Amino acid sequence: MVIAVGILGYFLAVAQRTTFGVASLDAAERFHATASQLSLFTMLQVFVYAGLQIPVGVLVDRFGSKAMVAGGAILMAAGQVVLALADSLAWGVVGRVFVGAGDAATFICVLRVIPAWFSFAKAPMIIMLVGTVGNFGQLLSIIPFSAMLGWVGWTPSFLAMAALSAIVGVLVLAFLRESPDGQSTGGSTLGLRRTWAAVVTCLRDPATALGFWVHFTVQFTGTVFALMWGYPYLQNAQGMTMGQASFVMTFFVLTNFFVGMSIGRLVARHPERRVMVSFAVVGAGFLAWSVLILWPGTAPFLVVVAAVVAIAMSMPASMVAFNIIQSFIPRRRIGTATGITNVGGFVASLTAIYLIGLALDSQVALGWVSDAFAPEAFRVAMSMQAVVALVGSAGVLWSARKVRARYGPTVV
Repeated sequence: MVIAVGILGYFLAVAQRTTFGVASLDAAERFHATASQLSLFTMLQVFVYAGLQIPVGVLVDRFGSKAMVAGGAILMAAGQVVLALADSLAWGVVGRVFVGAGDAATFICVLRVIPAWFSFAKAPMIIMLVGTVGNFGQLLSIIPFSAMLGWVGWTPSFLAMAALSAIVGVLVLAFLRESPDGQSTGGSTLGLRRTWAAVVTCLRDPATALGFWVHFTVQFTGTVFALMWGYPYLQNAQGMTMGQASFVMTFFVLTNFFVGMSIGRLVARHPERRVMVSFAVVGAGFLAWSVLILWPGTAPFLVVVAAVVAIAMSMPASMVAFNIIQSFIPRRRIGTATGITNVGGFVASLTAIYLIGLALDSQVALGWVSDAFAPEAFRVAMSMQAVVALVGSAGVLWSARKVRARYGPTVV
């Protein structure tokens, strides 16, 4: 029951996180926004999310998961209300900042209860369960939210999402428990100096660095696609209708579950292959992007579906980073270390979202294309993700060598 309530909290957080990606073209019309301005919404949301991960990690180590997850649900509800009523770019950005802040207080706080409730052997599967089932929240934005957007319009759709988050906040307060004995696992109040010392201790551990770089490298391609550029790409570069794009994105979400549980079993049995699994998933995603970018004209529907499935593998595979953290970091610091790790994927996502938006607008400014959302513009823009992947891969290799030197040659 406890983990189910935690998953429900993350499920709604993912749904709130991805609503703007579904509504991005509507937002461009509502706020009269360019591609770069449109990316600003998601960039700021991701920036807030990433920037709050370490503070949230410290706070959950102090106050426990119940207070943080419930507070996050209320913040997301507030953000969606602001966005529902926004009639200017500035107010829209404010709404997404609140959503990003509430989202930041959810995932790592749910993960923190796992060591108290499950054995070390079961933990990898439970982490994958949280990540993969939680990611089904995207279906809520892809199907019912998308349908509502077309039927009743912007304001009622976002107000409905706000109401769902408020309900989840109440359920978390009622049913989430920190540990089987019901006692809070939060620590004593830390002064600023001791808090900073705990953060520095985590940062100095090579396992934290490896978790950060694995999450950075693996997660961002799926996040960028789901959070911001997936729908515009499918509709403009591949010529799909909204219904067709939603159908393709359904495969994206279903992949999260099946791949996630398979990877969970693999890393539970063979933890020494975690880095190898990470690189295999990254390679599959960029092979898929290469096919889409180099295909002349629009790719056949089944080719697009196959490519999106390969890109989607990055979301569940990024959970490997948190399994690495839980393997090496003491539980009293696990919230802080998990927060640092979770920063990685969203820093990479933020960078990639910005580079794609910049590349789209720059091609118009240079006179290469007349429309920022033209198919040829997307070919150049989406290839910018390779820069982020190369930086992350170098970080994974460097930090894996440090972990093996400290903990043993076969640990990752």
